[in-house]
Amino acid sequence: MPLHVSTAPAAALRSVIAALGSPTAVHEAHTPALRTFEGPLTPELPLPVHVLDRLNLSHRASGGRPPRTRLTGWRFLIRGGDRYVAAADTRLTPDGWAFSHFFEGPYVAATERALRQAESVGAPYQPRLLSVPELYMLTLWLHGAVGADPAAGLPAAADLLVPLAPAPPGIAAYRPHPVSELLPVLTHRLAPPVLATPA
Repeated sequence: MPLHVSTAPAAALRSVIAALGSPTAVHEAHTPALRTFEGPLTPELPLPVHVLDRLNLSHRASGGRPPRTRLTGWRFLIRGGDRYVAAADTRLTPDGWAFSHFFEGPYVAATERALRQAESVGAPYQPRLLSVPELYMLTLWLHGAVGADPAAGLPAAADLLVPLAPAPPGIAAYRPHPVSELLPVLTHRLAPPVLATPA
């Protein structure tokens, strides 16, 4: 079942295309693949990037409901030839969407692999990225409401989260987890340690 990839805001896409066309932006990026690639570079697969806010506190306080998320940007994979060589992030500014930075590294290949894997899940999903900053963790969030506004919404219990490599110790990368199963694990990881009281 094909994934329902969202359409990024036009200004976000334009900002990435402009950055790719700027020798200064490409030269100053810490992305050797972009600097050395000969041929056209194309931004593809726009994914809204959401951040999970204060996972342990909000999850408990809300009686087990999913914690709050907020949209922080849009990420594009940059295709060079037959492969993705880098990614580009955009961010929302007071003047609208703007290019933020290029990067390469393990999350580029991990995102591509997780998206390919998700194509075979068999159910329609809207792909997003969900970051858990407190655990230095990034997941592919497969949202079941394919027609939803990609900038809004909370992880539903039946949505799937696919941890990208490198994942935190003890959490298997690329294994799809229902939100209802993975969030309690993450909450436990983030719980403050229980201090023994002196007798």
